[in-house]
Amino acid sequence: MRIVVCIKQVPDTNEVKLDPRTGTLIREGVPSIINPEDKNAIEEALKLREAGLETEIIVITMGPPQADAALREALAMGADRAILLSDRAFAGSDTWATANALGLAVEHLGDYGLVLCGRQAIDGDTAQVGPQLAEYLDIPQVTYVRELEIVDGKVRAKRTLEDGYEEIDAPLPALLTITDQANTPRYPRAAGIFSAYREQTVEIWGAKEVNADEEKLGLKGSPTQVKRSFAPEPKGTGEMLSGTDKEMTRSLVQRLRGKNLI
Repeated sequence: MRIVVCIKQVPDTNEVKLDPRTGTLIREGVPSIINPEDKNAIEEALKLREAGLETEIIVITMGPPQADAALREALAMGADRAILLSDRAFAGSDTWATANALGLAVEHLGDYGLVLCGRQAIDGDTAQVGPQLAEYLDIPQVTYVRELEIVDGKVRAKRTLEDGYEEIDAPLPALLTITDQANTPRYPRAAGIFSAYREQTVEIWGAKEVNADEEKLGLKGSPTQVKRSFAPEPKGTGEMLSGTDKEMTRSLVQRLRGKNLI
């Protein structure tokens, strides 16, 4: 079975700052990482292989040339093939245009059985690309998946709910979005890192390679436009408490009572 895993390289959000003048993210000097739940999606694909399913695992991302590093990390984890969608025509894509571009790439690959995505990306928190990609491909989707297996030619998934979970069977091909409850992603081994950087290649596809209509890509193909980004103004200064644990606890309780919070 061919499993396609869609990932995204994102800024490490612990380091992200906004330019107060332009309202845009300051990316210079900010480390980039694979979106955490996308790593969970990669791990689920690898677990299916280790459970005995014959698989080809293909990882795809859309981004600038530096996203090559994220794909090589995925190869080091155990993916078989990596594809970078990189073209100026993709720049400025919202979730809809991103899903269209990824959909074109998946279709260009041909036969596939499963598409896995992380539940959502930490830089946007929309959780929209996975479902939109499933709609583009016109295949069943199961979101918020914490456990999955292939049974009798179908995918069986446990989908997380607020008060428990529901078990869903879906015919293949299908798309699943994976949560961080599903697994703990493995660290690449030295041999995998060596292979990813010395022996394997990252394929680069542009708009022409996937036969894209450029009117449906990038800013032109994005129905969502961001008007302004800003960091909220701090509402007040903090106060550090000192003393023993008991003294600080007593002081905190007094302050909370004074504000009618307890």
